[in-house]
Amino acid sequence: MRDLTFRSADTTDTATLVGLYDGAARWMLERGIDQWKPGGKDARHFRRLITSGAQEVWLAEEGAEVVGAYELWWDDEAAWGVRAPVAGYVHRLMVRRGARPGTGRALLARAERRIAEAGRELSRLDCVTANPRLRTYYEGAGYAVVGELPGKVAADGSTYGVTLMEKRLF
Repeated sequence: MRDLTFRSADTTDTATLVGLYDGAARWMLERGIDQWKPGGKDARHFRRLITSGAQEVWLAEEGAEVVGAYELWWDDEAAWGVRAPVAGYVHRLMVRRGARPGTGRALLARAERRIAEAGRELSRLDCVTANPRLRTYYEGAGYAVVGELPGKVAADGSTYGVTLMEKRLF
């Protein structure tokens, strides 16, 4: 998508990020997908990531409008355990409702480029096991299933299953 530009989010973007998250969560609920809940990630969540230095938050813009975002982590022990620093971990790929088709894939491709630019050879992500449509989406983008984690612990202490997926970048 030629018209998309990407920039690192800053703390003035937290309301926009919360809006993207809540919009995606509502879309999932309307389709019977039990994954994200409106209000599940607040401004503090995004502010913490933006200021941590350990993760990155990126926005995609089309003209002056934000059409998507994603988080990029440099480790993910909760899902993947302690690993050598060979991967970047994509989280919360969010697309604004009404964005042009292909926006999600453009976001994912940009995350993969950022990971490769950092010299890491793998892009990793996890998706909720109860969402087979999402797994199919990532498989269509070149990701392969490499494992399952049936008891990932959520921030509220509940557990859920995730499918671990990765893609070799170089």
